[in-house]
Amino acid sequence: MVRGELALLRAARTRLHGPSVERAVLTFTRAGEHGGLWFALAAAGFVADPARRALYARTARVTAVAYVSNIALKYTVRRRRPRLEGLPPLSSTVTSLSYPSAHSTTSFAASRSLSRELPVVPLYAVAAAMALSRVYVGVHYPTDVLAGAAFGTALAELSP
Repeated sequence: MVRGELALLRAARTRLHGPSVERAVLTFTRAGEHGGLWFALAAAGFVADPARRALYARTARVTAVAYVSNIALKYTVRRRRPRLEGLPPLSSTVTSLSYPSAHSTTSFAASRSLSRELPVVPLYAVAAAMALSRVYVGVHYPTDVLAGAAFGTALAELSP
């Protein structure tokens, strides 16, 4: 790990951390567990936007592939989650493995899939916020979320 990365993580864990901000970020980041936010969006789109049902079905498939592929990569790489003395994580996690971030992987995979027909800026704004929320709550290094973004984007590009 690069020293600069640890400084970024410490900054994210110590800046803008009032109770209401932490509550909002925790609510948002929990919505991303297991790709849940993106599955919900795909399901809502499938129901509400019949003309784009194929897009929403593809997005659900891409999100599922991204999630499962991320887990496989996590267990291959086996990078431990960050630990900052005096700054415990604000959120629990399913595993102690960190690289790459599944929230980031699923968010960028879904955003890339949806961006074929929907506005790009809001999709990627939500994906970036989801990825950054994981550093904010102290469960990922910055490179975990960058790797997840790249991995998710690549998986979406490669998916039929």
